[in-house]
Amino acid sequence: MVSDEIFAKQTGHPEHTHFPIRVKELMERDRRRLLMHFLALNEEERQMRFGSALPDELVTRYVQKINFARDVLFGVYDDALNLVGVGHLAYIPRDAKPGMDTATERERIAEFGVSVLAAYCNQGIGTKLFERAAMHCRNDDIDTLYMHCLSSNDVILHIAAKAGMSIHREHGEAEAYLKLPPADTASMFREVLDEQVANLDYTLKANTRAFGKFIKSFPRVKGN
Repeated sequence: MVSDEIFAKQTGHPEHTHFPIRVKELMERDRRRLLMHFLALNEEERQMRFGSALPDELVTRYVQKINFARDVLFGVYDDALNLVGVGHLAYIPRDAKPGMDTATERERIAEFGVSVLAAYCNQGIGTKLFERAAMHCRNDDIDTLYMHCLSSNDVILHIAAKAGMSIHREHGEAEAYLKLPPADTASMFREVLDEQVANLDYTLKANTRAFGKFIKSFPRVKGN
């Protein structure tokens, strides 16, 4: 299975995974790394992220269909420029979800999905991705953030509860939504600053990685 090889390459050793968490908005050029991230999810993680353990073919199709002009995606990169955490913010009509027509007067709501590689769990990456998504919604005039997951997804439900989301469980599934305050100068400035810091962090990692490859390209001189 292709995803098994990717998983082995990307997860590394948990004791070496701690690093500053910088959340960066993803673009079309990041699609290949997005695919690598989702293929690296194991069966249980795919179950939690998609509601079922999608095979590689359907995961690939999902990534290919991501519309960057409509949706917003955020990612967290490790030092090797692997995407270890991804948040997907999809804008949908409010009447697409039962009950949302009474939750907001806005025409759209935002649905959030998140995934983090196993070796990087329990480090706050999912929470950081959620916080960035919520701030982006505020600044984009969206006042309702929605999440849907299996009721066994303790990680997502923990994030939802921590954020003060209203949670409803039924038939093995759970839905949660959060009412967001309107944007203000502080939220807009914070998002711009966070993105600039994340871009700088990415550039530094890319340059460090390129320099490391450059050094390794030189032949080693054997001692006399």
